[in-house]
Amino acid sequence: PGFIDAHSHAELGEDYGRDALPYRRQGITTVVLGLDGGGTPDIADVLAGWETDGIGVNGLMFVGHGAIRRRVMGMEDREPGGEDMPVMRGLVAKGMEEGAFGLSTGLFYVPGTYASTEEVIELATVASRYPGAIYDTHDRDLGAVYQGVGYDASVAEAIRIGEESGLPVVFSHYNLQGAHNYGRGDDAARYVNEARERGVDVWAAHHPYTATQSNLRSYTIPNWAAAGGADTMIERFDDPSTSAGIVADTEAMLEIRGGADKLMFVDPRPSLNGRTLAEVAAERELSPALAAQDILREGNASVMNLELYDDANTRRLAREPWMMTCTDGRTPRPDQPITHPRTFGAFPKKMRMFVFDEPLLKPEFVVRSFSGLAADFYGLSNRGYLREGYTADVVVLDPDDYRDTATFDEPRNFATGVTYLLVNGEISIDGGVATERLPGRALRRPD
Repeated sequence: PGFIDAHSHAELGEDYGRDALPYRRQGITTVVLGLDGGGTPDIADVLAGWETDGIGVNGLMFVGHGAIRRRVMGMEDREPGGEDMPVMRGLVAKGMEEGAFGLSTGLFYVPGTYASTEEVIELATVASRYPGAIYDTHDRDLGAVYQGVGYDASVAEAIRIGEESGLPVVFSHYNLQGAHNYGRGDDAARYVNEARERGVDVWAAHHPYTATQSNLRSYTIPNWAAAGGADTMIERFDDPSTSAGIVADTEAMLEIRGGADKLMFVDPRPSLNGRTLAEVAAERELSPALAAQDILREGNASVMNLELYDDANTRRLAREPWMMTCTDGRTPRPDQPITHPRTFGAFPKKMRMFVFDEPLLKPEFVVRSFSGLAADFYGLSNRGYLREGYTADVVVLDPDDYRDTATFDEPRNFATGVTYLLVNGEISIDGGVATERLPGRALRRPD
């Protein structure tokens, strides 16, 4: 059955991403979008755009808490006022009524990180009124957050939100970050299994890479300094009374992430792309902390954090029957030569790592984590299996040739081994050659 990317940032609405070619080459036929709290509440507009312009794979959307909070409260670090919460509740309802599959949060990111647990529970409870709704979370602290709540408390918070709102929970890219959390895969599995044993519907997705991708501001600037938006943040950079405090916090944040040489830019700007923060800082004759400020004056930048995940943790979590598979990958712009290779290779890389290179898992188990498991969770009742009467999302692959070829040095290499791909019954890859058809569909939450 065609593969389902359970946490994606495929740019289906952009001309350069509409064909979803990096995903199709892996055998992916459906992508889950609007995650990390970023999904617009204007779901109908997104789905209508896909239907009008055409898309290469099926897409479904979540409505994002962060996007709603930003629309109502800007980037302010405060609790919702008396008029704020009714508007936010209404935007959640709007997104759900227009076909969103649930509510997503990015409690690691501003402005989502400024929200209390109770705020999220209240909004998740609105989503829970709609049949089939789901709570998807980039939880508050995966383990590498400066002065954060810590990994264990972060997982507990996400489970509590699902438990009290009545929504099934899915952890985006579920893993532990930071060298201090290497070897703790058993703990991560136990937290989910204990919740499931007491009746909480908890699931997760992951990819097999050790590097993350996010943005420079989130990785180097403390949340208090980012409050109020970019202009206010830059004013703090220029204020001697606050600048020294920001620098000190940035240096502590970089230490947790392995140092400035572990942050590699995947930003389209040629002066940044493919270089580390340490390299850019040396060129500008600035400390890494001040170089980060210098770059952010020009606008936020996309970065990878190398070696943040532990292969042993990923291997441990891959064994769990509730673990789906994702790319967490964003379609790169044409002028972005260096990007995260997960966009091009997450699914075959997981297959090779855990089935062919190391016989940790049976191929049927991994294929289910690619397909039927996600179809069951998202309520896609006619996809995810090869059954009579089901929609023909089908991948035919050569297991000897199915492999990732994208690397951190050459990340835009397509995966190999997908011989045929059908999306909604139309041939999308024919004899290893991608067609120009756009047979994907906009999927709405099943009632």
